[in-house]
Amino acid sequence: MNAGTFKDTSVFPDPTYKETVLRPLFDGAKDHHVEGFRLIDRAHLVMLHETGILTIEQARPIAQALEAIDREIDVSALTYTGEVEDFFFLIEKELRKRLGPDLAGRLHTARSRNDIDHTLFKLGLKHRIDPLLERMVRLAETLTAVAERESNTLIVAYTHGQPAQPTVFGHYLSAVLETVLRDIARLEAARDIVDRSPMGAAAITTSGFPIDRDLMARLLGFSRPLQNSYSCIASIDYITSTYSAIELTFLHLGRFIQDLQFWTSFEVGQVYVPNAFVQISSIMPQKRNPVPIEHMRHLASQTVGRAQAMLTIMHNTPFTDMNDSEGESQGFGYGAFESGGRVLDLLTALVPALRINPDRVRQNIRRSCITVTELADSLVRREGLSFREAHEIAAEVARTVVAIEGDIAVDGYDAFHESFERCTKRRTAIDKAQFAEIVSPENFVAVRDRFGGPAPKALAQAIAGYKQEIAGIRARMSESAQRAKSSAQDLQSRFTALLGA
Repeated sequence: MNAGTFKDTSVFPDPTYKETVLRPLFDGAKDHHVEGFRLIDRAHLVMLHETGILTIEQARPIAQALEAIDREIDVSALTYTGEVEDFFFLIEKELRKRLGPDLAGRLHTARSRNDIDHTLFKLGLKHRIDPLLERMVRLAETLTAVAERESNTLIVAYTHGQPAQPTVFGHYLSAVLETVLRDIARLEAARDIVDRSPMGAAAITTSGFPIDRDLMARLLGFSRPLQNSYSCIASIDYITSTYSAIELTFLHLGRFIQDLQFWTSFEVGQVYVPNAFVQISSIMPQKRNPVPIEHMRHLASQTVGRAQAMLTIMHNTPFTDMNDSEGESQGFGYGAFESGGRVLDLLTALVPALRINPDRVRQNIRRSCITVTELADSLVRREGLSFREAHEIAAEVARTVVAIEGDIAVDGYDAFHESFERCTKRRTAIDKAQFAEIVSPENFVAVRDRFGGPAPKALAQAIAGYKQEIAGIRARMSESAQRAKSSAQDLQSRFTALLGA
């Protein structure tokens, strides 16, 4: 056939295309972005009028029609028919029915679905990031309070899955807290990228009309416009930044959760989970299963997987506006906020309920000789030995005590005395009572009073710093919420003026 005579007689949309692409996109917009569309239409109309692009005689009937559409159409009951391409064109169709094609078409002056879409997606992310940040801050506050409560509670700290040194539970929780605070900072940084308005970029290069991008940003509750118009529709780092921060947050929390799983095991048993968080076995009467920890672990992993999938979707996509970053991908990513929020809520409830089992901690400290590091340190300070020589003496003491399943404070002095004389060719000045004090877990913690250590003063200073940092986060969140409230009130006031009410 001659290519010049070819005629396309197909009818849009193809039924398969309609069901596999257009309907899911329409349903996604209906489920997630109706309010965003509403705000963008109203803000854009206000901006078009206040810049003189539309007269009051043009803007007022459009405002009244938008108001009528909101009042008369139950969006939740809408079903995609294929009569229009997507939700955007549905609203335009409704405007045309009420106003005619000329007046209805003026609302789309100086904008494109490109800048509309990315603005919608940023609004959708902001409305999800803020509650997630609130949950993370509540967890940080909880960790701070429990760390302070447990600042003198001894635990066994592990490295490589083996007992390593004694510390206090408050010191351990403070380590988790510091990571949470850094994760909050990463999510705040991502939110700052999200908080820049793409509106006014139009398709790629802005517009020849005298639009006011700053006004649009303010009316929609953004902190400012994103400057480069190509970047507005091409740089999807607002997506990758957000989901990178989420992925890291729940990867890090998963490690803490796994420690709780290990520490609550029968063999370790240094953490007790109260009955409110325990399920029983259907067949084994003796079982206490702290299954909320398992649920947090798999939900954290699901969140990591969803966030990581969003990064994979963006990988090797062209630097331009493209569907890979849009409707269905956005909806898929929202699942990370849902599962992640459940983890944060449950962890915030569980942490204050945890209690350390002091008897098991004492037993594990005794069995593992984990205070012997301080014996080596004390030999350096008190006896003037090199650390390597002191380490060899301490190691020999630990081997002897572990071999007899003894208690280093009670059973270790004779082995120490003998080893010291053999290695140094002199007698030690450390007597039995001093030895017992040196190898006690309380002394181990107390002498580690350097910056960042577990001793009471150092830990109290750290906790005071965490409280101050959290207060700063709270202040920024409050300022952001107030700005959003003021923007919403400003838009409503200006739109109401357009209505002539």
